[in-house]
Amino acid sequence: MPDHATAAPADPFFASGALDRSRLERRVADALRGADDGELFLEYRQSEVLGFDDGHLRSASFDTVQGFGMRAVAGDTVAYAHASQIDDAALDRAAETVGAVLRGHGGTLDVAPAKPGPALYQPGNPLDVMPFADKVALLAEIDAWARARDNRVRQVSATLSANWQVVEILRPDGSSARDVRPLVRIGVSLLVGEGDRQESGYAGAGGRAGYTTWVAPDRWQALVEEALGQALLNLEASPAPAGEMTVVLGPGWPGILLHEAIGHGLEGDFNRRKLSAFSGLIGERVAAPGVTVVDDGTIEGRRGSITIDDEGTPSSRTVLIEDGILKGYMQDRMNARLMGTTATGNGRRESYAHQPLPRMTNTYMLGGDKDPAEILGSVKRGLYAKEFGGGQVDITSGKFTFSASVAYLIEDGKITRPVKGATLIGNGPDVLKRVSMIGNDMAMDAGIGSCGKDGQWVPVGVGQPTLRIDGLTVGGTEIAAA
Repeated sequence: MPDHATAAPADPFFASGALDRSRLERRVADALRGADDGELFLEYRQSEVLGFDDGHLRSASFDTVQGFGMRAVAGDTVAYAHASQIDDAALDRAAETVGAVLRGHGGTLDVAPAKPGPALYQPGNPLDVMPFADKVALLAEIDAWARARDNRVRQVSATLSANWQVVEILRPDGSSARDVRPLVRIGVSLLVGEGDRQESGYAGAGGRAGYTTWVAPDRWQALVEEALGQALLNLEASPAPAGEMTVVLGPGWPGILLHEAIGHGLEGDFNRRKLSAFSGLIGERVAAPGVTVVDDGTIEGRRGSITIDDEGTPSSRTVLIEDGILKGYMQDRMNARLMGTTATGNGRRESYAHQPLPRMTNTYMLGGDKDPAEILGSVKRGLYAKEFGGGQVDITSGKFTFSASVAYLIEDGKITRPVKGATLIGNGPDVLKRVSMIGNDMAMDAGIGSCGKDGQWVPVGVGQPTLRIDGLTVGGTEIAAA
């Protein structure tokens, strides 16, 4: 992968002269005449992934993608066409395709999004910051340093990934918006062993910035220590108990449970179609007093932040639940219009080949007034879940299962032995009402989250303070003591 492969045009759409902006604006206006909403979405993206495994560079990929998506909205019907070639022939085919839904419709075009505020990240291309050889050398250094930390380390995998995305949204009323989005991530995975027993650990970090923010020695060494500590802890862990018990969730990444079990149920499309457990509950109590949940895409440099969403709406801070009362949903433009409310800047898509959907950005619970030590001290016997692995949720019912990758028993108010194999089982809306203590240590995750919905993946952030949840079901391999 030669270094010069990362060179990208400052304006990938119009600088070359292949596309004429005025002519394209007229084409969009003609194609979407009579629509209630719609746009032409242009995208240019460069991405790279380097994988270093067991002392060798195992993979290195570089990719450049560009294309467009044209969308016409008529009522609750959407027509969408996309192509990887941005030229007259492809645009003509797209206009013909989306025009089919508009024949005889005669809608009134929805009002254009507001103008965006200042960018939440620098526009520089992170792929250009480090030469390829320096990236490989960094991964080799991570590998060697991790192995030197403990003789029980059997395998080391380290990855660097980055992408640089330029999007421009052209609407039929002649308005347009552009966003330039950098994104990087670094990850370290370790396998440790003693005799026949082996355990793994993982740590990662990233955000909307250049590589230099994340590849400083103190940053990656902390990730190695975190992954190593997780793996070694699980080497000595005993089987987790099973049964109903008090569970204390740690701050930061455990907010992924909030994201999955609750956040998806607060997206506008599920509620418009009355498929969510939260449908029709605006203004009603859906959580314990003190529980406030927000989705905030305006936090500078965060992985889930966006200056504008993929419809051109400026990102915002949306209060979803305030002091236990449901206040609103996350909305894209179509669902907001059909529900008689306003778009919240949550219309997101994976790429030009996908339609926008209401999606989360950075979703988290605000902190409370309890010291985390006080929360732990209040538990006679329970489980402390510090980190989470994978999980599943059913949006309609809110039922979820999540596995804890780092967990401990709480006995007489103190964290004692580590346990493994703990699975949290519950119902999102019910769990919100079982929150009995909220810590004052709200933290965001390290910047590694990605969210899937309808086959589309987008970067997100999660966060929460330490939480005490009473009467949560824990799946494990030992029966919990009464």
